[in-house]
Amino acid sequence: MSLLHAVVLGIVQGLSEYLPISSSGHLILVPWLLGWPEENNLTFDVALHLGTALAVLVYFWRQWLALIQSVLRGLASPEERLSPEWRLAWMIVLGSIPAAVAGVILSSTIEDAIRQPWIVAALLIVFAVVLLYADRVPAHTRDLKRFTLREAIIVGCAQVLALFPGVSRSGITMTAGLLLGLTRDAAARFSFLLSMPVILGAAAFQLLKLMRSGGFHGEGLAFLVGIVAAAIVGLLTIGFLLGYVRRNSLDLFVGYRVIAGLAVLLLVILGH
Repeated sequence: MSLLHAVVLGIVQGLSEYLPISSSGHLILVPWLLGWPEENNLTFDVALHLGTALAVLVYFWRQWLALIQSVLRGLASPEERLSPEWRLAWMIVLGSIPAAVAGVILSSTIEDAIRQPWIVAALLIVFAVVLLYADRVPAHTRDLKRFTLREAIIVGCAQVLALFPGVSRSGITMTAGLLLGLTRDAAARFSFLLSMPVILGAAAFQLLKLMRSGGFHGEGLAFLVGIVAAAIVGLLTIGFLLGYVRRNSLDLFVGYRVIAGLAVLLLVILGH
């Protein structure tokens, strides 16, 4: 893997992991459009997931610290278990379980079966419509303090759909949050926090497979470049999106998904 490919794919991952446009879909489409071979995907799955997990860990470091402290205090103090941080911590833990289980069982099967660009394009379009409905129809009046554990698990179950390239992890969890009445800011924030355990777990799982297959095969520099690019761009993307959704609808991302999906379908029909 060349360093240029590492930088480009790191940027693509950093942008598309946290914008509701599907990172897995774009990591299929970009090499396809540029005519790049699908080389060493396992190495770069590890690098790119580590980079974006690092981004959400750094951006929300104060909140992660508060959540960890609340859990530790709550183990000894029943009063602490009434705090918003205790509830949010358990919402993240319980909401992460469905995607973690499904990822271990199904990820290889799904990725091998549906990596075709036309399927990615179709899912970009279909879930753009779902995102548009969620953004326009329900009333978005609730913050995370009024969110329940049951609803967090519902969002976590929706996250399972992100195994399909073209759906988008952030897109489907934001969609579920919006359908349950969260404000755009609360839906985006919970989406990012919920993503960290799953992304980090996926990276650890892939890293274990990589170690068993013989390591990096001399591509440690490309691995590092991919991590850094994904982390920096991911960090900037999180800040951008949280600011953007406080003032704007999600129409920009809906439109991008539809246009990108239609363009890919046209290229497939034309024999690209």
